[in-house]
Amino acid sequence: VKGKGFDAIRTECNTAWNEVLGKLRVQGGTEAQKRVFYTGIYRATSRMHNYSVCGKYRGFDGRIHEDGGYGYYCDDGIWDTYRGMHPLQLLIEPKEHLGSIVSYLRMYQQSGWLPRFPYLGGNAPCMLGHHTVSILTESMVKGVEFDLELAYEAAYKNATQRTMLPWRDGEAEELTRCYHENGYFPGLEEDEEETCDRVHEFENRQSVAVTIEQAYDDWCVAQLARALGKEEEAAYFLDRSLKYRQLYDASIGFFHPKKIDGEFTRVYNPKFCGGQGGRMYFAENNAYIYNFAAQHDIDGTMALFGGKEEMAAKLDNLYVEQYDGVLKSTFLMQYPDATGLMGQFCMGNEPSFHIPYLYNHCGQAWKTQRKIHELIDLWFTDSPLGICGDEDGGAMSAFLAFSAMGFYPVNPASGDYDLGSPIFDKVEIDLPGGRTFTVSAEGASGKAKYIQAATLNGEALTAPRFSHADMMAGGELKLTMGQRPNKTLFA
Repeated sequence: VKGKGFDAIRTECNTAWNEVLGKLRVQGGTEAQKRVFYTGIYRATSRMHNYSVCGKYRGFDGRIHEDGGYGYYCDDGIWDTYRGMHPLQLLIEPKEHLGSIVSYLRMYQQSGWLPRFPYLGGNAPCMLGHHTVSILTESMVKGVEFDLELAYEAAYKNATQRTMLPWRDGEAEELTRCYHENGYFPGLEEDEEETCDRVHEFENRQSVAVTIEQAYDDWCVAQLARALGKEEEAAYFLDRSLKYRQLYDASIGFFHPKKIDGEFTRVYNPKFCGGQGGRMYFAENNAYIYNFAAQHDIDGTMALFGGKEEMAAKLDNLYVEQYDGVLKSTFLMQYPDATGLMGQFCMGNEPSFHIPYLYNHCGQAWKTQRKIHELIDLWFTDSPLGICGDEDGGAMSAFLAFSAMGFYPVNPASGDYDLGSPIFDKVEIDLPGGRTFTVSAEGASGKAKYIQAATLNGEALTAPRFSHADMMAGGELKLTMGQRPNKTLFA
């Protein structure tokens, strides 16, 4: 590149990596924990790839464009990475994050759609949902400056004209129109033949997963609309984002697929339904995981369950629920992506990542604190088997990086972080403008995993969360740690 040899390029790359890693400094913990943490940061920030060369790039339209000073970023699996990798990149690589936003809006201009899994040759319609809108909304909420009108135009088109079928792209079809009109994506009986010829022959409809994940995207669109003063459209998308609730079947305590006629499917097993990977109704997981998938409406989900105690009980059960007499290996034959299992909870697959933090919303934050340490100790080590699922473009390691520091973006587009429990006594994060954000938690690297008190810049936290704006102002999050849970804190 520009006459440089490989050694010079390698030196520049190593310098860039060291600069990123140097923005995060930890004290306490074992050498193994530090290796796990910094390796996680390395992996999480390995994506995306910048394909600008000499100020030019080849776009989705096949033409060569000037990059205008922004890198052209591709190779992203947004279903995976919107949850944690992009929030981490926004925090520690703000220039690269802005480049990805600009890249994705250019992809929309060149192809007519926001990307789902962009790579150098174009967009791949992998997985489900249109979660680029989450990245756009999160960036807006966290103060990143970009073309908001263009972003809303693109998000609105996705939400009103694009198919919601998993692993397909193009204009909406009758199943998507059912979501538009009725607020849910329709399923079929397990023994019923497919009626829509556009449904992927292996990936199937994933009807409950599509409903809940699209509801999250609609919530994100509503936030963009409100920021632009489009109150009527904001109200429409906000209302649409809550209609996933109609799939909740209180008689069984799970979300339950509905057919296009509005009736629940007759035969339904929340644990083993839907064929390989649960793909008739879910995405790589079962109903136990998707019971907690509405990241944008945690209070609403809790109300469906009956309240805080009932939601906490469902969370407790999630980690111990077994396999109804079949071998665990038999369960994994149906759900091979549900790795890192603790009961029905699967640490190794993305829709699970925010679930340990939901105890915070039930008034039992101490259970989140305990669970985070359990998960890190069990599933993230410095051995050859030290990661419990597909890395998926930095998604898995981003969960580890955030959780090791003591917080996680349960709903990235809300602009808030939920408290967990750090595994280090002290974490320092360098921020723009010469500011530093410090998490002080003396004893956390030992047996003192439970938070006894929490202050942010000397002010007591009244809830187990803080905002991105609070972090970017700099200062100190001070956590007083202990070996026994403080069950009244944040109750």
